Amino acid sequence: MNLTRYLLFKYLRFDKEQPFINLSMLLAFLGVCVGLCVLLVAMAIMNGFDKEFQKRFFVMNYPITILPQFYAPADEILLRALRENFPKLLFSPYIATQAIAKNEQHFEGGVMFGVDFEAEKKINQVLHQALGEGTLNGYEILAGSALVEEFALAKGDKLTMIFPHPGPSGLSLIPTTKRFELKATFHSGLIFYDKAYSFVSMQSLRKILGRSDGGYDGIRVYSEDAFRDIEKIRAFLGQDYRAVGWWEQNQNFFSALELEKRALFIVLMLIILVAGLNIISALLMTVMNRRTEIALLLALGASRAEIKKSFFALGMLIGGSGALCGIILALIALWVLGNFDLISLPADVYGTSKLPLDLSLLDFFLTLAGTLCIIALSSFYPAHKATKVSVLDTLRNE
Repeated sequence: MNLTRYLLFKYLRFDKEQPFINLSMLLAFLGVCVGLCVLLVAMAIMNGFDKEFQKRFFVMNYPITILPQFYAPADEILLRALRENFPKLLFSPYIATQAIAKNEQHFEGGVMFGVDFEAEKKINQVLHQALGEGTLNGYEILAGSALVEEFALAKGDKLTMIFPHPGPSGLSLIPTTKRFELKATFHSGLIFYDKAYSFVSMQSLRKILGRSDGGYDGIRVYSEDAFRDIEKIRAFLGQDYRAVGWWEQNQNFFSALELEKRALFIVLMLIILVAGLNIISALLMTVMNRRTEIALLLALGASRAEIKKSFFALGMLIGGSGALCGIILALIALWVLGNFDLISLPADVYGTSKLPLDLSLLDFFLTLAGTLCIIALSSFYPAHKATKVSVLDTLRNE
C-alpha cells in the first residue's frame, strides 16, 4: 500500500489514548461544513434580493430613457427617427409634472405622467396588467395601489389633483386644480411607486399644463440588451440628447447592495477561517502525538516529501469532505426555502412575500475557491512542520 494512503487512513482512525485529536478534527469538519453552507445560502439570498430589486426598478424606471438637453426638441420628428433607425426597440414618449393628491384629510405629493397608453403598455408590464386591453380617455387616472388604499378610493371615485403650475385668477395666481375619475389601479410591488406615481392620457395633461407645442419631456425605450443598445442610441443622438440607463438612475442603491454583499461574504468567510484554525490545531496535535512514528519512518527510509504529503492530504480530506457536505447541505436548504414558505416577507417593503433565492455560478465557484484556499493553507503549515521532526533527537529522547 502507498505510504501516503496508509498514514492517511491510520491517522483518521479514532485514537482512544488521545480522543481530543479526533474531536478537533470533527470540529474542523463541522466548521467547514456549516460555514460553507451558511455562506452559500447567504449569497443566494443576497443575489435573490438584488435580482428582485433590479426587476422592480427595471419595470418602473425602464431600460433606457432619452432626455433632451441644451433646449433640443423632443418631438414627433425625433420619435419617428428613432423608430426608423432602431426598429427592434420599443419607444414610448411621455410628459411629466409634479402633482399633489388631495382629499378631505390628506395631501400626498407625487409625479403624474402623461403617456400614450397603447405605446406605454408595450414596455410597462405593470400598466398592461392594470389596464388589460383598455385605455384612458379624458380626465381619467391610473393611480398606484398604495395611494388608492390611503385615500380609500374605489373605481369610479373622484380624485382631486393640485398642480404647481399657477393659472390666472382675478387678482392673483393660484395653483391649477383638477378632478380625475379613478379608472384603474396598478401595483408595482414597491410602495414608493405605488404611492407617488400616477398616469393620465398625454392630451389631458397637456391641456392642464397649457402645453400645445406637441413636445415631450422624454422618451422611454424598451430593450432586451440595454447595455449594448444605449451606446448605439448615444452615438445616434449626439450631444443634444442624453440617454440614461436604469442602472444609472439607481446607481447608489445598487452600489450599496454590492458593498453589503461583499461585506457579508468577508464576514461569513471568517467562519471558514476559524474552521481552518481547527484544522491547523488538529494536525499539529497529530504531528506532536505521532512524532516518534514519523522519526521511525524517516529512519527506515521514508522521504520527508511523503510525510509532508500525508499530513497535507489529511488536512485536505478533513476540509474537503466538510466542503462537500456543506455544498450538499446548502443545496438542500435552498430547495427547502424555495419550495416551502418557511419565511414570509412584507410585500410592501421587499416587493415580494416569498424569500428570493438565486445562487449564481460565479458566487458558487468563488466561495468554493476561497474555501479550498483556506483549507490548503491550513493544511500546509502542519504538513511542513511534520518534516522538521529531528530523527536523532526524537529517537534518543523517546
